[in-house]
Amino acid sequence: MPIADADLTAAARIRNAALELFARDGVAATSIRDVASAAGVSPGLVQHHFKTKTDLEQAVNDYVLRIGLEASEGLEKSTAEAHTEELFTEMGERITSLVREHRSALLYVIRSAAQGERAGLEIFDAFLALVDQHVERLSEDGTLRQDVDRLWAGLQIVILDLGTVLLEPAIERHLPGSMRDPDQLERWRKACTELLSRGFVAPR
Repeated sequence: MPIADADLTAAARIRNAALELFARDGVAATSIRDVASAAGVSPGLVQHHFKTKTDLEQAVNDYVLRIGLEASEGLEKSTAEAHTEELFTEMGERITSLVREHRSALLYVIRSAAQGERAGLEIFDAFLALVDQHVERLSEDGTLRQDVDRLWAGLQIVILDLGTVLLEPAIERHLPGSMRDPDQLERWRKACTELLSRGFVAPR
């Protein structure tokens, strides 16, 4: 679970406030004063921890990338000997956790990448590289259909995940409750797992 804001250092609170604003409004439209106000600190304290807005943006980028890396590292450890179905289930649980606990980080990647900003594109590329590792694992295990386009297999997984976050308001119009309600997240996870396993895995 994410650490409560009250338990974070001042620098971490400022970084998290910047992430929320960057995700909502974009980097260009967010000022140091905006970040300071959202974090409940003075602009001077922001500049004490982050000399420039570029430094603050880099801290946000590093944090978002670390979130993705930590999710992937946990997946590697827990599925080292897993069967194909278990691998997809665990992947789904990790992705669901990202959506539940780090929605702003995912929205930041979407906004930044969609606008062609270098940082967002690099983070998108890093996420794709992580997914491609697991697609490669399926190939090595002999459970990936031979006719699957492996580049698009990875891209489709990333697009499915980020696209769901982006379209959450539209999706919720067709759900009985909030997309982030535990029941709805679990329903989404199961649907994604079924889609990916049936679409990518060779019949036994």
